[in-house]
Amino acid sequence: MVSYPMTLQGAEKLRSELSELKSVARPRVIQAIAEAREHGDLKENAEYHAAREEQGFIEGRIADIEGKLSNAQVIDILDLTPNGKIVFGATVELINEDTDEKVTYQIVGDDEADLKENKISVNSPVARALIGKVEGDVASVDAPGGIIEYEVISVKYI
Repeated sequence: MVSYPMTLQGAEKLRSELSELKSVARPRVIQAIAEAREHGDLKENAEYHAAREEQGFIEGRIADIEGKLSNAQVIDILDLTPNGKIVFGATVELINEDTDEKVTYQIVGDDEADLKENKISVNSPVARALIGKVEGDVASVDAPGGIIEYEVISVKYI
């Protein structure tokens, strides 16, 4: 059985999306299908086919979310003992040793990753290089453009 690590916030976001799909999107598409059926011949009814396609997407997403939540390993970063090591859920501040550019990332589950919010997947090359490091360590990341070295400036459990 595959376990999906996710933060408490990520699990709440998935639960919220699931609730929205079940209570709003599903009834809306069922109503759209019923209205399209009233228009007659289903073979050439574009509204009907579009609604059925949307229903398939919604039901697939519901099944996907339910599966992930049932196999989720929810980790609350605030419950961890702060020992300075980079672990799942930690927020790390790094400095690129070549460019002196500072970046801050939170290491999260695959479904939560969003570079715009500085959240990287635990399975990303950067996160894999960082796990287990402490402040002052240097992590080498094998990127497509070559090796990038990041120095760990700080590790926070927030």
